[in-house]
Amino acid sequence: MAAPSPIVIAYDGSTAARAAVRQAGLLFAPRAAIVLTAWEPGLAEFMLMPGVGGMGSMMMPYDPSVVRDIDRAAEDHAHDIAEDGAELARSEGLTAEALAVRDTADTVDALVTAAEEHHAAAIVVGSRGLKGLKSKLLGSTSSGLLSRSHCPVVVVRHPEDSES
Repeated sequence: MAAPSPIVIAYDGSTAARAAVRQAGLLFAPRAAIVLTAWEPGLAEFMLMPGVGGMGSMMMPYDPSVVRDIDRAAEDHAHDIAEDGAELARSEGLTAEALAVRDTADTVDALVTAAEEHHAAAIVVGSRGLKGLKSKLLGSTSSGLLSRSHCPVVVVRHPEDSES
């Protein structure tokens, strides 16, 4: 008999993400889990680019090697966060591996793509409980997953991390 498909757990180190990992352990242990942290390349370039929305209009032209160094540091940080989540998942009884992925479009796309590539049985995500204007401005990863994922999505609500 083939091993069951893994689950994908969205993990950014937040209280909500930690709650999602713990709940995934309760629901799915000892299943394999991929703890995914998405990082966005190119943010440094956007922030340092002169004249973009007035943010850098007073700055000197940036050095591309600085942008590469910042991107490399962001990727390394994402790997560290994913590994932290994988360690937590292992402590909850899951067989977990860490995965840091480039988020070139949006986090939901990165999660859906990873779930499809790994033939995931489900995606587990924490919810911060954003409401009203914050939800509209910041978006909702859990809502996006519910509408775009081809596999089941488990949304773990954590009231202590709720914002209104």
